[in-house]
Amino acid sequence: MSDESDERYARMAEDARREAREAAERVRIDAERMQEAMASDEMKDEGLRQNGLIYGGLIGIAVVIIQPFLGAASLDTAAKISIIAFAVAVPLLAALILVNRQEVFRGRQTSSVMVLLAQSIGEAAAVVGIVAAFWHISWVAGVCFLASGLVAAGVHSAGWWKVETDREPVS
Repeated sequence: MSDESDERYARMAEDARREAREAAERVRIDAERMQEAMASDEMKDEGLRQNGLIYGGLIGIAVVIIQPFLGAASLDTAAKISIIAFAVAVPLLAALILVNRQEVFRGRQTSSVMVLLAQSIGEAAAVVGIVAAFWHISWVAGVCFLASGLVAAGVHSAGWWKVETDREPVS
């Protein structure tokens, strides 16, 4: 009985090793395909287009949200945070739109650390402004927006990954 068990475990171990090798090979092939896709002009162009859309969309949202605050006699803390965050975000995002147009024209992204900082600060400030504006209306709305925004970022990431990894290999 123990010889049969030993043989069975040996077969199971060999099957597991084979499956692990096959999985590693699939991962390697997917990684190579992702690197090829990332390096492609098509992928670079799409990344540049998405950045421009993000910057413009955040500016548009800021303009719409701050309208009611402009004529308000007084603002609560959440509204003040929203206005200050947008005051930081809008000029940075506007500059990034101009940089993005140059990137699209040249077909490549800048490697400037200052631009990377502007992207991070501008986008983060815009999100803070939106969350604070929702919080001004209701703290529950602010929390819901923040939570659904995090889920949306995960959905975008997962969707992008799935679209890219399901692509047929570039010949």
